Amino acid sequence: MKRPKPDTTAVLDGLRRVVKALRENSRAAEQTLGISGAQLFVLDALSGEQGLSLSEVAARTRTHQSSVSVVVSRLVSAGLVRRVRAGDDARRLELRLTARGRALRSKAPQAAQHGLIDAVERLPAPQRRALAEALGRVCALMDLPRTAPAMFFEEARRHE
Repeated sequence: MKRPKPDTTAVLDGLRRVVKALRENSRAAEQTLGISGAQLFVLDALSGEQGLSLSEVAARTRTHQSSVSVVVSRLVSAGLVRRVRAGDDARRLELRLTARGRALRSKAPQAAQHGLIDAVERLPAPQRRALAEALGRVCALMDLPRTAPAMFFEEARRHE
């Protein structure tokens, strides 16, 4: 086995802390609210402004549209979100919280993903780019698929 490198340990410890915070928030949402952390994150995105399109929710959550679509479908099935035609454009579908969705969101903690997004966006642009490049390189070295990843902790639920 190779000799451990201190900077590698520091990187892994940082990733572990981030993943732990996201996992604990998701677990708390599941235990107290009956929804995943990803679903809570989408409810957060919809609670600020009603009538967002799927692509607008994807942009707000910094997630691929196909991944958000899976989560939104679950929220619609649970009666927490509804899809409605826009009044000014019948081609546009808008997502709106139902009364149940608003009630659930009002008693929920903020999704941990907000802290991650805020921290990344507070990094200076060169550090954000370097982080993005480094993570992209790590994914490539691990031979990870280049498909759109699921939202955090929604993977296990993706193929229900």
